[in-house]
Amino acid sequence: MEPPHNGQPGRGHHGNGGFFTWLRHPQRGLPYLICSILVILVVLPFMIHYYLSNYSLEYDVAQFAASHSKSEGVEEFGPIRTSNMHFQIQELKNIRTSVNNELLELEKKRQTLQSLVASYNDAIDNLKVTYQTTNQELDRLKVTFKNLQAEHEELLQNKIPHIAAPRRILPKLDDIAVSGLEAPPRFCRMHICFDYSRCSLTSQFPVYVYNRKDFGASANVDESVTHAMMQGFDASPHVTDDPDIACLYVALITEYSSNVSSTLEDLLHQLPYWNSGVNHLLINIALDPTDVDVFEGVDTGRAFVASSSFSDFSFRAGFDIVLPPALGISSGEVWQHLPMIVPARRKYLLMFSGEYIYDKLEPLTFRKASSGYGHFNEGTVLHNSTYVSRNSRHLLESENEWSKSDTLKTLLYFENTIVEVLKSIQTQIESDRFFFEFVCPGGSEKLVGLNGEWAICGDEERRASLLRQSTFSLILAPTNYSVSSTLLTQQRVFESLKNGAVPVILGDYLALPFAEVIRWSEVAVLLPKARITELHFFLQTFVDADILEMRRRGRIVFETYLGDARSAADTVLAVVRARLKIPAFPTREEPSPSVFNDSFVPIKETVVDAMLDAEEILGPVEPPMNSPRYRRNFTVGWDSFHLLSGDPFHLYPFTPFEPVMPADAKFVGSSYGFRPIGHGAGGAGKEFGEALGGNNPREQFTVVILTYEREAVLISAVTRLKGLPHLNRVIVVWNNARPPSEDLRWPEIGVDVHVVRTAKNSLNNRFLPYDAIQTEAILSLDDDAHLRHDEIMFGFRIWREARDRIVGFPGRYNAWDINHESWLYNSNYSCELSMVLTGAAFFHKYYTFLYSYVMPQSIRDKVDEYLNCEDLAMNFLVAHVTRKPPIKVTSRWTFRCPGCPKALSVEDSHFHERHKCLNFFVQVYGYMPLLNTQYRADSVLFKTRIPHEKQKCFKFI
Repeated sequence: MEPPHNGQPGRGHHGNGGFFTWLRHPQRGLPYLICSILVILVVLPFMIHYYLSNYSLEYDVAQFAASHSKSEGVEEFGPIRTSNMHFQIQELKNIRTSVNNELLELEKKRQTLQSLVASYNDAIDNLKVTYQTTNQELDRLKVTFKNLQAEHEELLQNKIPHIAAPRRILPKLDDIAVSGLEAPPRFCRMHICFDYSRCSLTSQFPVYVYNRKDFGASANVDESVTHAMMQGFDASPHVTDDPDIACLYVALITEYSSNVSSTLEDLLHQLPYWNSGVNHLLINIALDPTDVDVFEGVDTGRAFVASSSFSDFSFRAGFDIVLPPALGISSGEVWQHLPMIVPARRKYLLMFSGEYIYDKLEPLTFRKASSGYGHFNEGTVLHNSTYVSRNSRHLLESENEWSKSDTLKTLLYFENTIVEVLKSIQTQIESDRFFFEFVCPGGSEKLVGLNGEWAICGDEERRASLLRQSTFSLILAPTNYSVSSTLLTQQRVFESLKNGAVPVILGDYLALPFAEVIRWSEVAVLLPKARITELHFFLQTFVDADILEMRRRGRIVFETYLGDARSAADTVLAVVRARLKIPAFPTREEPSPSVFNDSFVPIKETVVDAMLDAEEILGPVEPPMNSPRYRRNFTVGWDSFHLLSGDPFHLYPFTPFEPVMPADAKFVGSSYGFRPIGHGAGGAGKEFGEALGGNNPREQFTVVILTYEREAVLISAVTRLKGLPHLNRVIVVWNNARPPSEDLRWPEIGVDVHVVRTAKNSLNNRFLPYDAIQTEAILSLDDDAHLRHDEIMFGFRIWREARDRIVGFPGRYNAWDINHESWLYNSNYSCELSMVLTGAAFFHKYYTFLYSYVMPQSIRDKVDEYLNCEDLAMNFLVAHVTRKPPIKVTSRWTFRCPGCPKALSVEDSHFHERHKCLNFFVQVYGYMPLLNTQYRADSVLFKTRIPHEKQKCFKFI
């Protein structure tokens, strides 16, 4: 509406209609009202001051006149004048009283107006806050809407199948076998002799184990070893009691006793599911060199054979399995029997102890082995007198042919040459020390082994002492090329790895245990015997880092596959499963029972989001979105053995080691789930906050809070999470036997808050793989850790780029105590750190499985003993698996919690216990896995000068 042109109508309009307009529209009239009040408050005091000044002047004149008249004489004034003055004085008093009353009324009005102005100011402030909050919520809703639109378009354009752990498809016993080509058992290979129809890719590899009592037991085999291996089979998730659905049938066989009326072959054929040995695995446990090869001369049909000893004729490469000797422990933890990895250089550079088995009276013929191993008789060369090697290296049938053979002379001469070269190295080279022993102390009558191989000298304690003083251990393959594997050779490899001496195997034609799943080139030096003259030079080229890494890998291989009977049982099944490309059995997750019973409903309370910054958008507010699980079941999921420090025997819903696609894939053909910054154009500020960007599809994280008897602190911690972007769920680990108070008010924060009841008060509960955690990313928080939303989001973004590492805020480091040669825990400010405390850190859920199921139980027991050190244990584990340090983000070093109850970390014993934990964990791992870092992550544009109209990635980071 246009304003009026002449005065009076205009005044009437503003005087009447304008006032009511103000009442109807306070937003428009409020400024005019405020101005009017200000004018009254300014002008009115001046008017009052002027009036009182005039009154005071007249009063002073009257007072002066009265005093003057008294001094001059009353006679000048008559009685009339005196009474008139009294009247005037009274009138002035009345006027003063009236003015005072008016002033009081005006003061009341002024105070009323001031209160009104203050209330309007508060209303304005509230409207501003409401406006800002509404605008921010609108902006976040716009971002959320854009993400939902993108998700909707992706669902329309892509048909994404339901991904989960494989569902089992099991066979029936009468299924028609598809065995491939018909061929003699001697030439069995997987495609010829194995029935794949009983082993669906989704069958989860069911295995039926025959009762061991059906076979003869050897007195030479420790009963505890076979019992432990059977326990390993019983504990395997693949083993089934139902033979009708089995993919593989396992028979555990020890040395067969000759006084049993039935032959082993007859017993095998009498097995109820034998079927010519199709899909059968025959395991021969060997403990010492006096054990015979029970399968020599036995028709095993199309069954796999797993043993430590194979002749070149009997071993079917790619089908049969070479086992380590049954020397592993049957109970306890393997690490307790292993030495430390450091120092890299030991007393001896290279050691060898053994004696060559041959007849000293007739050097060109093999001597008879001691009774028991292989049953060698005069006139025979190998286990069977009718044996003829299929290998063209030599075709010999009798001892006479051996003694006359030029090949034999050459082989013996070659072996003598090796001995002479080693002796010259020992005597001529002074820069390194060697221990070579070619004749066993105590004579050769006690030697056992196969003709043409090197017998082992001394007892186990003496050999272990020598190996622990040696950097490398020399292992000479048998001269008898007609063998593929011998128990003595496997025993040398076993003892070398156990005692930390890197095996140097001369003779690269040997078959090594579990070669399909163990990368032997990473833990041992494999050379042909022809390299003996260059051996010292070759070993000198190994730097300390190479030696320590091979020793570390060898220790991991020993602990994972060889060190105990259960590991051997798991590995032999895993070899067959890997051949079939069947994924491992899915690992189990811990149940997450609620601390509240079914009839109790906790009290909910609406809370205000106090951590929002109106000027900064940290991300969209999304509904819960779980991370995709079991995406790689049939691609590379079955080939998990190359995750050296992980768990190769189970299938995990996700791991932090999955490959990253090329950068252009998210724009061309594989865009599902990706949210590039600015749709690929990049940007900062708003564009950055709207999308996660990075190299991985969008995802969310789960907050896990450990708490104990601090309800108020917990509620405050949960409340601070309201409005946090990309938050999937909050898991509260209630580490207390008593449930929460019934009148405790739980904040409504927009996502589910699940309170888990624990079996006992243990800090290990923080890292249990709860089934309620449905995301790869976990943010572990102490209940008294104060983090801003922007700090959390920055940490989450950094973790997405380093998914295999711990990413967090408070940094610590391990210091070396020179005087005591031990480790100390240090929390002082430092420019170098090696740990990030898990009281405020991101890590992958995969590590919770390793922490709870794979990490040695002794570490978890130590955490329970001290009620301390669980964060150190997680740092050790991740560093051991990845060989990488953690990543610290932002400048946070400690967290303060004003008014919080006293924490355990302030006790004097806290640091002493952590010193002890560090050194104990080092003993368990055999070395210090923690690595130092001088790196801290900050936002890309942090402290970068940019134009005023531009925004940074984060306002305060």
